[in-house]
Amino acid sequence: MVSTAKSMLLRPLRWLLWRSPALRSRKLLQFAEVEADGGRDLVRAAELTGDARLRRLFLAHARDEERHARMFKSRGLALRAGGARRGVSLIDGMSRGEAGLDDLRVEDEDDESLLAFIHLSERTAASEFASYHAVLRHDPPTRALFERILRDEESHMRYSLNELNRVAPATARWALWKARLRRLWKAYLRVAVAVASVFSTVLLTLQYFILLPPFALAAKWAARREPRGWTVIEPRTAGGQGR
Repeated sequence: MVSTAKSMLLRPLRWLLWRSPALRSRKLLQFAEVEADGGRDLVRAAELTGDARLRRLFLAHARDEERHARMFKSRGLALRAGGARRGVSLIDGMSRGEAGLDDLRVEDEDDESLLAFIHLSERTAASEFASYHAVLRHDPPTRALFERILRDEESHMRYSLNELNRVAPATARWALWKARLRRLWKAYLRVAVAVASVFSTVLLTLQYFILLPPFALAAKWAARREPRGWTVIEPRTAGGQGR
């Protein structure tokens, strides 16, 4: 219920975001980078796990991520070639897409915690991609792209949850809660950094318009008090030099 209400509230903003070809191009290229990073992390996870079944699944997942990266990049570049201009928008950050493995150090995670993070990340991605698909009726190629990738994300959700229940049947639910808390903390840090950036920009702007004008006026007033033209300086006498 909460998720549905949130989706309905954000839908106009998402429509506005994806309405612009320039923003669509940039977001798709950003998604390509995230997918590529996630694929590299999964290859590393496959190297580290001692579970042969997980190794095979991680490598298959990594291949999907690499394919998604190519698809996102190809469509993003096509939009840019079609005249989409580069730029920065205040609403650009409202579309996260898949968060990859949230900059996890794969070497520090065991199979249980990694599967929990993968499941939550893929579930978030599936939800986000479904919402983008819903507002992209005006761009059939990009809409079809999300539809294809969404099917893979749902498959990744299922395998990661099934494997989590297999490798840690007694603690799977707790592993998911821990992963949620860690993701919430990382989300809080991202918001805090964004708010701090906005606050510092506003503060510097206020300083520029509030503190600098009085100094400029004071300098102007002092300049008016100065006599115009050259000021003759009397030469110093020899006696004055000897004092």
